[in-house]
Amino acid sequence: MQQDRISPSLVAAIVATGLMSFSGVVSETAMNVTFPTLMRELGIGTSTVQWLTTGYLLALALVVPLSSFLKRRHTLKALFLVANLLFLGATVLCALAPHFSVLLAGRLIQGAATGIALPLMFNIILGQAPASRLGLLMAVGSLITAMAPAVGPVLGGVIVDSYGWRVIFWMLVPVLLLSLGLGVKTVRQPASGSVAQGTQQTASHHEGNEAASAAENGAFSVADYALLVVGFSAFIFAAEQAASHGWMSSVVGGLFGLSALSLAQFCRRSARSETPLIRLEVFGREAFVFSLAFILLIQFCVLSLGYLIPNYSQLVDGQSARVAGMLLLPGCVVGALMAPFAGRLLDRLGAPRPVLGGTVVIIVSLALFAVYGLQLTTVLFMGFYTLYATGQGLAVGNMMTDGLRQLPADLSADGNAVLNTLQQLSGAVGTSVAASIVAGTQAHYPQSLAEGTRHGSQYAFVLLLVLAVLALLSAWRAFSAARARSA
Repeated sequence: MQQDRISPSLVAAIVATGLMSFSGVVSETAMNVTFPTLMRELGIGTSTVQWLTTGYLLALALVVPLSSFLKRRHTLKALFLVANLLFLGATVLCALAPHFSVLLAGRLIQGAATGIALPLMFNIILGQAPASRLGLLMAVGSLITAMAPAVGPVLGGVIVDSYGWRVIFWMLVPVLLLSLGLGVKTVRQPASGSVAQGTQQTASHHEGNEAASAAENGAFSVADYALLVVGFSAFIFAAEQAASHGWMSSVVGGLFGLSALSLAQFCRRSARSETPLIRLEVFGREAFVFSLAFILLIQFCVLSLGYLIPNYSQLVDGQSARVAGMLLLPGCVVGALMAPFAGRLLDRLGAPRPVLGGTVVIIVSLALFAVYGLQLTTVLFMGFYTLYATGQGLAVGNMMTDGLRQLPADLSADGNAVLNTLQQLSGAVGTSVAASIVAGTQAHYPQSLAEGTRHGSQYAFVLLLVLAVLALLSAWRAFSAARARSA
């Protein structure tokens, strides 16, 4: 079965691009721990220092939608080299930054580089993986990036206390150099099409060939991209402002309205264009749409938990920032190690069993968070979150693989761009909603911040439980649509 063989060079290419995504997420999560130190050393306030993550997220969200266009116009190796060298240069810039503006500039460049690297890794897998090994290789890619949220807070806490925040960036330099060395030798163009798409590619080859050819030769639309910039920027700013101003404030409502108008106009222009930045035909595939809904709901949940758990641990249980950061570590490690096992299950049994089973585990874990929400301890946090991460490891990577597999080969890059972009936006909203619920409840307990945090967190856990049930229904609908299409 030579066709099913996984070449070492393909694995190395996945690792090379994955290390860049890993570095991006590590820098993002580690920076959150450094905020008090940066505020003191650089003489800045909370609203200013938050731009180190908000700006990074915004740059990432604005570059990811270009991934499909860039893939059509440039070689994979060229994209890899640009992303790596940009990230490497920006990391050194951050490490040497004499003041905040230089540090922020470096973070923006890092976000843009990650925006190229993240979809690039999955495009390599989708374009070059043998069909029978697609689940495993998607899991390998997910494993690399899934470890980052576990490493970031711990790394940030330990390094800042012992060596200072600049060392966080210096430690990423050898990782990026390793990525560069691997990628220069192994990142290459696929011979032709996508092996992983299998029958989907054959069935849709003729219908998508003409559109793909036109898109490849089309010019970059500045107007369309400007609409995306306005739409995504307004959305992220609205989500950030909601936690402090409230979701019903005129500022937040105006920003969300501007975002909706801009994105609606982008969709109208894209529907009429022969060379759109993102081909919206992906939304015509019902199985992909419900898979996307599942992934966005779970992304909302995991980012909300990333805010709720450390916040509760410090304000209610009185734990230190370092201990609070460590609470997520066992779960992240278990979830990441679960990914390759889940990928093998997909290759052998198909997606429904691991995805639906994993989602049930997620629902059970969130039910435990909700039931014990007023009396959570360090041990309970670690146990419940490890259970949650186990379910996530079984479900999310496989749902992503199966959802993208429902698209024809010429739309896989567009689907990948849509998925990665909307994940960033869903995560931003998840954190903001969780913060809003906790802050709103704290206002009703002016005499006790701990009690307000305790009750607010429980309300947030109940919301996440409801969203997880909706995710289960979305997964069921996605698999039903896929079966109906293949019948």
